[in-house]
Amino acid sequence: MLPRLFGNTTENCVPNGTLTENGVGKFSDFTPERLKEIKGLGTTHIWYTGVIEHATATDYSAFGIKPDNKYVVKGLAGSPYAIKDYYDIDPDLANDVPSRMTEWEALIARTHEAGMKVIMDFVPNHVARQYASDAAPEGTVDLGGNDNNNCAFSTQNNFYYLPGQTFAPFFNIGEGDKHYNEFPAKVTGNDCFTSSPSINDWYETVKLNYGVDYTTGWCHFNPIPDTWYKMRDILLFWAAKGVDAFRCDMAEMVPVEFWEWCIAQVQERYPDMIFIAEVYNPNQYYNYVKRGGFTYLYDKVGLYDTLKDVVNGHHTGAITKWWQSIGHVKENMLHFTENHDEQRSASKFFAGNPHRAFPLFALSSLIDGNPIMLYFGQELGEEATDAEGFSGADGRTTIFDYWSVPTVRQWIKKGLRGLTAEQKEIRNKYKKVLNIAAKEKGIANGLFFDLMYVNGNNDAISTGRSYIFARYFKKDLYIIAVNFRSQEAELNINIPSHLFDYFEITEGEYNCKELISANKEIRNISQNEQFAVKLSSYETAIWKCSKKK
Repeated sequence: MLPRLFGNTTENCVPNGTLTENGVGKFSDFTPERLKEIKGLGTTHIWYTGVIEHATATDYSAFGIKPDNKYVVKGLAGSPYAIKDYYDIDPDLANDVPSRMTEWEALIARTHEAGMKVIMDFVPNHVARQYASDAAPEGTVDLGGNDNNNCAFSTQNNFYYLPGQTFAPFFNIGEGDKHYNEFPAKVTGNDCFTSSPSINDWYETVKLNYGVDYTTGWCHFNPIPDTWYKMRDILLFWAAKGVDAFRCDMAEMVPVEFWEWCIAQVQERYPDMIFIAEVYNPNQYYNYVKRGGFTYLYDKVGLYDTLKDVVNGHHTGAITKWWQSIGHVKENMLHFTENHDEQRSASKFFAGNPHRAFPLFALSSLIDGNPIMLYFGQELGEEATDAEGFSGADGRTTIFDYWSVPTVRQWIKKGLRGLTAEQKEIRNKYKKVLNIAAKEKGIANGLFFDLMYVNGNNDAISTGRSYIFARYFKKDLYIIAVNFRSQEAELNINIPSHLFDYFEITEGEYNCKELISANKEIRNISQNEQFAVKLSSYETAIWKCSKKK
C-alpha cells in the first residue's frame, strides 16, 4: 500500500490537484484499530510503499528541504521510485515534518505490536535527477559527491555521464530561471544512454553505476565499486530501524554480483532479513535466488500473466504449464494479482468486476505454500476508474498524484460497517481464503497434485473454465476446485490411482469439510468413484478430507 493514498479521505479530488487541494495520507492513519483489521485479513507483512524521500513538486523548503524542479518530476506528488534522499523520509507522510523519521519508527513499532512485519522499498537502480542527501549520517559521502563527470564511466563514479552533452529531452523542461539544467547529462534510469530521453523514458531518474561499463560490456567488480559500499550502508541503515524485509525495485537491472556480496553482509547482521526481487526475466530466476541470495522473486511473467490470459479466455491448462516451467525456484516465487504497477484486477481493463477477479487470487493463494501479495483496496473490489492527473483513467491506482482511493476512503471514514453489502461480501471472500492459506498446514506446507490431466472429459474442465488440484499434509487431503466462469460448474472429478501412491494414502471413506461454506459430508474417495463438486459462478471450493478410522 501507499501511505500517501491509504489515509486520504478527501472526496472529489481535483485531477492534477496539489497537496492542499487533494490532501494526503499520513503514517498516523495506520491506527492500532486499522492495523488490527488488516492483520485480521490473514496478513503477515505490510509493504509500505513510497516511504523514503522522493522528488516532488510540493515545496518543503520551509523545513530545509531543497525543492525539486517540477519539470523532472512525474505528477505533483512525484514517483516513489525517484529517490531524492536515501536516508530520509517523505515529508508528505508526517504530521510534523521535522519529526518524520520518529513517526516512521513509531509506525514500525505499531505494525510489530499488531503482529505483522514491515517491508520497505529499496530502489537500487536509479535515483531522482536532483538527488542530494541532507539526512545522511555524519561522514557519509553523497552519491555523486566524488564523481569525475568528465568520465563517461569510472568504477569510482556513482553515476554514468555523457561528457560534453547537455540534458535536452524531447519535452519541455521549463524556461528562464525555471529551466532544469544538467551538464554534463547523466544517463537516465531505464538504461537510456542519450541526453534526450523521451516522455516515455524514466526521465525523472538517473542510473546508478555498479561497475558495468556499458560501452564495452565489461564488468569491473575488483576492486569493489564505490556504489556497492554506499548502497549496502543504506540497507544497513534501514535494517537498524527495525525493517524486516526489503522489496528491491528492478533488481535485475543491478548486477547479481552486487546482490551476492551485499545480501550476505546484511544477513550476517540481520539473519532473518528477507529480500524480495522485482525480476521479470525467467532466465535469471535461478541466478538471482541461488547466487544473488533473494528470498522471493516476483511471479509476474509466470502465474500473473498466465491467470490474466485465463480471465481473457485462454484455457486453464496453461496453469499446468506454468507450474511445470518453474523448476528449482518454484518455492521462491511471490504471487500477486495486483500491485502498484499493474491494472486493478476488477478494472474494466482486466477482469471487469471484482467477482470475476476473485478466482485468480484464490488460485494464487491455494495452489502452493508461496506468499501472496494483496494490494490495498483489492479486498474491497477497487476498480480504479479515476483519471487522477499524471496517471490517467488506465485502470491503475496512481502512484504519481495526490489522490484518495474510493473504496479505501469509505473504509477509513466509516469503518467496516460503512462498506456496502457487495464490498463486505468481497472482503469476506479474501479474508476466508487468506486465513485458510495461512492456517491450514496442507495449504501452507502441503504437497501438490494437478488433477487436470485425468479430467479432460468433464465439460467444465475440458473447456478450460475450471481448474482442479489436490494438496496433502499429514493425513489431510485437500481437493480444490476453482470456477473461472459466470455459470455454475458441476464437476465430477476423477481421482487417479497415482494420487494415492504419491500421497501414500488409501482409498475409502473420508470425513470431508468444505472450508469456505463449512458444509460437512462423508465421502468415499476412490479411483473408481468421482468426487462431485458444484460451484456457483466464480466460486472456489476447498474440501478438506480426513480418512475415517
